[in-house]
Amino acid sequence: MAATPPPPSLSLPSNKPLTLKRSHSLFHPSKKNNNKSLFSFSSNLRCEIKGFEGHRRWTIERISDMSKDSTALSNSNTNPSSSLVSVSAVTSASQFPTKNAKKVVLFFCAETKALAEKIAAECEAIELRNISWGKFPDGFPNIFIPNAQGIRGMHVAFLASFSSPAVIFEQIPVIYALPKLFIASFTLVLPFFPTGTSERMEDEGDIATAFTLARLLSNIPISRGGPTSLVTFDIHALQERFYFGDNILPCFESGIPLLKRRLQDLPDSDNIAIAFPDDGAWKRFHKQLQHFPTIVCAKVREGDQRIVRIKEGDPRDRHIVIVDDLVQSGGTLIECQKVLAAHGASKISAYVTHGIFPNNSWARFEHDNGGGHPGSAFTYFWITDSCPLTVKEVMNRPPFEVLSLSSSISASLQI
Repeated sequence: MAATPPPPSLSLPSNKPLTLKRSHSLFHPSKKNNNKSLFSFSSNLRCEIKGFEGHRRWTIERISDMSKDSTALSNSNTNPSSSLVSVSAVTSASQFPTKNAKKVVLFFCAETKALAEKIAAECEAIELRNISWGKFPDGFPNIFIPNAQGIRGMHVAFLASFSSPAVIFEQIPVIYALPKLFIASFTLVLPFFPTGTSERMEDEGDIATAFTLARLLSNIPISRGGPTSLVTFDIHALQERFYFGDNILPCFESGIPLLKRRLQDLPDSDNIAIAFPDDGAWKRFHKQLQHFPTIVCAKVREGDQRIVRIKEGDPRDRHIVIVDDLVQSGGTLIECQKVLAAHGASKISAYVTHGIFPNNSWARFEHDNGGGHPGSAFTYFWITDSCPLTVKEVMNRPPFEVLSLSSSISASLQI
């Protein structure tokens, strides 16, 4: 019987992180026993995995002490990856196309055309269809769905953008009409839920418009396949998931995985710390970012003023990334930036899933090009393309970078 070949060895520099290409493997099959593969692993391999070249959608769940686990591995008949490194990949349908991929017809509005094209490029099973968006002389919508009979029995999705009350009224008729065209299922993709910040009543007479919009979407007609699926990202208040009725199935996604992959690419990725501008942002995101050092800020009242203070954490000599779900005027982010810089932060960047920026308020954010001005300028400001009008304004304008939701949406349409 031929001898089992020895496992491949890896020679790693002690001062550099390991970068894996698709052809590399940390595990080597040695023999088979009861149809289960056993693996050999170098007992003296100690490394830190920072990123994966050419395939950025990997996450490391656990890295243990190799010197301790190597002995256990040699005496174990279980899967060695469970005791050494657990690696998982989040993939879109385009990376591993299969014959069983669900074919989806994706409609879109004028604002979301660019994002829809990116989503379709992620997966061959997604087909784009146009809608004729017109207006009558009195200004009311004149809408037509071409070849409506051609989508019978198909899975259908609509990519919406509720950037203003006017466009909401234009899109709601389409959203209500599509499920009634004898389609197999209907998915509404609404990356940004716009009334999320108006989710509660503080005085008698206040109107919680988040509940109103949720109720409007909850009354979308049922298709042949059942209730409508709603895909939305980083909704403002966690309790808003309970605003929806039984005729809609909300799927709450997050843009944070996009940020984590981007942070891995930074040259100072080992010096990143996450700052939350308030307790609400911490509650919303800290579990997804728990592997980073964190700083929590809070607003405290001094006389008639509300001043941002650091509640916990130390930003000194670190590249701080302020994380929140959305930004409007940017006042809170700027106040948070100033206090972090005053406490010794070397660089300051920001991430929000939804860059709303009414009245061109994005222009307040200066670019710290050469570094050294963390109190007045940002090294990076990351947003997603959940707000298409903002993307057009800030594209190719440092410090802004757009992280596209296209792969996440494409994957969600395959659920």
